[in-house]
Amino acid sequence: MRLLVVSQYFWPENFRINDLVAELVRRGHQVTVMTGLPNYPDGEIFAQFRDSPEDFSIYEGAEVIRVSMTSRGRGGLRLILNYLTFAVSASAVGLWKLRGRQFDAIFTYQGSPVTVGLPAALMRAVKRVPMAIWVLDLWPDTLHAVGVVHNPVALKSVGKLVSFIYKRCDLILAQSKSFIPKIQEYALNSTRIMYFPSWAESVLDMSHVAAAEEVPPSPGSFDVMFAGNIGDAQDFPAILAAAEILKPHTHIRLLIVGDGRMGRWVANEIKQRGLQESVLMLGRHPIARIPSFFMHASALLVSLKDEPIFSMTIPGKIQSYLAAGIPVVAMLNGEGADVIRRSGAGLTCAAGDHVGLANAVLTLSKMSRGERDAMGENGLVTSALEFGREKLIDQLEDWLMTIKSTSRSVSIAQDGS
Repeated sequence: MRLLVVSQYFWPENFRINDLVAELVRRGHQVTVMTGLPNYPDGEIFAQFRDSPEDFSIYEGAEVIRVSMTSRGRGGLRLILNYLTFAVSASAVGLWKLRGRQFDAIFTYQGSPVTVGLPAALMRAVKRVPMAIWVLDLWPDTLHAVGVVHNPVALKSVGKLVSFIYKRCDLILAQSKSFIPKIQEYALNSTRIMYFPSWAESVLDMSHVAAAEEVPPSPGSFDVMFAGNIGDAQDFPAILAAAEILKPHTHIRLLIVGDGRMGRWVANEIKQRGLQESVLMLGRHPIARIPSFFMHASALLVSLKDEPIFSMTIPGKIQSYLAAGIPVVAMLNGEGADVIRRSGAGLTCAAGDHVGLANAVLTLSKMSRGERDAMGENGLVTSALEFGREKLIDQLEDWLMTIKSTSRSVSIAQDGS
């Protein structure tokens, strides 16, 4: 198939869409990616891209078409401009750059923001091809949950935008089962909606890696690792509150691998609370290097704020954690916590419960190595059965072929009428 992937974020930024594109190319599809300028999560255009943009025009055999936009920067206004300028630029400049190009289907990667669906919907109309959208973040619910938008009128307007986009999709993929009823509200049952969770990236292979040298050695330590975005949704105030409770247990360390909009705040709080010995920020690293950091982890931490929308979410890092074969400690509610509990892959506590998180970490640290290894094995089994990469991408290929065939049949029928 000739596939157009529309995603505001793409390599060299670390997102699962990179892995999906590489696999689709490997399977023989002709993939073109329309995306923006890499600036996530720091908010500034990556230096290596700025110096040599031509080096980022091909990714694993896929052509990458980039459009200009305002970088995220710092602050809410810049973030809104980032969202809007990509949508406008991808709709106008992107359409021009892709003039004369034909595709069999459009695949839209919709994390945050949902506005990525606007240029995709325009491409669908102009190119007269079906469109699938993978919903990993529910707007406007998430905007309200993280405090970006409080005004009811504004939230209602965003809801109308979401409905406009979803009604123009031929297939909507929901990253969790809990998303489906909400999506149906916006799509008004006019679109096929299927459950399509994330998987662990193919580079997360723990079998042939050496431990990262960036982690200071501490013999006998019990290291809990958080890997990923340091944002408002991850509830770092609660994480640091748990770290304060655990501070007297000097063998326990929290290792933070990643960066994000709250990174500076977290760094300042560590100093103010005197947690420099027990909470270490190790910076952002390429996804290919994450297994080397996981080699230090006694447990892996996942967390989300106590908000209804987040209880409907399966954080993408859960699949990566399960595939690492390391026990998981989860401070979250709903579907993500259910995955950990029923798999027996770790311990959970309620979202926002810093005392519960501290207790869960202490409990894990007191378990025998054999008990923790058993949890890791449970995670590996669940990863293979529920979130197997090959199986999920097989299913996606079938769905894309189906909407391609259905769209072609409708087009022939209309042309012949």
